[in-house]
Amino acid sequence: MSARPSLTVAAPAKLNLFLHVTGRRADGYHALESLFVLIDLADRLELTDRDDDAIVRANDVAGVAVADDLALRAAHALSEATGAARGVTIGLDKRIPLGGGLGGGSSDAASVLLALNRLWSLALSRGDLAQIGARLGADVPFFLGGGAALARGIGDVLAPVSVPTMWAALAMPRVHVATAAVFASPRLTRSTPSAKINVFSEGYGVNDLEAVAAAQFAPVRDALQALRRASPSARMTGSGGCVFAPFASEHEARAALRFLPAGMPGCVVRTIARHPLASFA
Repeated sequence: MSARPSLTVAAPAKLNLFLHVTGRRADGYHALESLFVLIDLADRLELTDRDDDAIVRANDVAGVAVADDLALRAAHALSEATGAARGVTIGLDKRIPLGGGLGGGSSDAASVLLALNRLWSLALSRGDLAQIGARLGADVPFFLGGGAALARGIGDVLAPVSVPTMWAALAMPRVHVATAAVFASPRLTRSTPSAKINVFSEGYGVNDLEAVAAAQFAPVRDALQALRRASPSARMTGSGGCVFAPFASEHEARAALRFLPAGMPGCVVRTIARHPLASFA
C-alpha cells in the first residue's frame, strides 16, 4: 500500500515592533495600529492526507484542547468553505510558547490553510484563504500575507512594509497572558494618536498593552526590567507575555540574554523577510 500524500511545513512566530491602541469601535473591538514582523522561531506541522473525511490530531498538544486547536479549526473551516470532503491528520511540534504574544496559534492556522490548499488541490487565492482565516482570528490574515506588514483596524487592514533584518533577545516568561483580560483593563490606554507615516525609525512607538500586562503578571515585569538593562528599546510583543530587545547583531542579542532572571527561558531570534510558505498560493 502506497504512503498517503503529506506535507511538513513551518508556522513562524511574529513580533509586534510596536502596538498602539488608537480607539474603541462601536462594535466593542479596539482599533489598533501595529507593525508585524516574522521571526525564525516556528512551530512545525505535518499534514497527512486521509482516505476518509476525518480531521484529527496526530498528537496531544500541552495546554491546547482539541476544541481550541486553531490548526484543526482551520482545516474544518477550509473543508466547510469549499465543500471538500477530504480528511487530514495533523501533527504539531509546538515550539512557540502559548500566550506569549507571538501569534503561534494564528500562524498554525495560516500554515494549515496554505498546506491544505496545496494538499487538497483547491487552487484558492491568498485572498480567498484570508477571508476564511479572518474568521479564526484577527492575526491569521497577516500570516497568509507573506511578509512584514503595518496593521490597522482590528489588525485586519494590512499594508506590506520593508523592515531591515534585525536580531532580538527574546524572553519567554512562564506565564500565559489572557488577551481579553489585558484589553478589558480600565488602565489600558485607548487614545494613542494614529501614525501618519508608513516608514518608522528604529525604536519607534510603544506597546500600549505592556503596562497593563506588567502590572498583572510579575514575570512580564521582570523580563522587561532585565532586557532594558541591555537595550532601552526592549518591549513586550502583542498582548504578552514575551518580551524582546532588538539588536543589529546576533552577538549583541546573545549577550543580552545574560540579564534574564535565573530560570526564565530565553533565546535569540532573527527577523525573516518572507514567510516559508510564500510560494504556496
